[in-house]
Amino acid sequence: MADKVEFELVSPEKLLKSQPVDMVVVPGSEGDFGVLAGHSPMISTVRPGVIDVYEGDRVVDRVFVAGGFAEVTEARCTVLAEEAVALTDLDRAAVEKQIKDLSEDLDDSKSDAERAVAETKLAVARAKLDALSQSSAH
Repeated sequence: MADKVEFELVSPEKLLKSQPVDMVVVPGSEGDFGVLAGHSPMISTVRPGVIDVYEGDRVVDRVFVAGGFAEVTEARCTVLAEEAVALTDLDRAAVEKQIKDLSEDLDDSKSDAERAVAETKLAVARAKLDALSQSSAH
């Protein structure tokens, strides 16, 4: 197991995944980063995007995360996600409707605080649509 890294994905509700994997690629706020066993310890913020989980040289799982934090040690990669959903569980039509609704909310926002919340939610919804578009191109 020395060549594996323990991957844990945690949402506010529960532990979603805890499994040994060959590699995990996380959408860090400074860019995507891959984690293998023996990685240098680090902490990073996570931007909305897709986590790719590898067994050998192939991706076995893809999970959309709406942001959060990642902690990496030599043996473990823990992602604390604000929201996490398997890419296969995302519905393109629902995401497109969500973008339309959030765009209207942004237009209707009456304060800077309302606008900021709407912009953040809209950015996450657009990242979901981007992830769906990229996965259909693979």
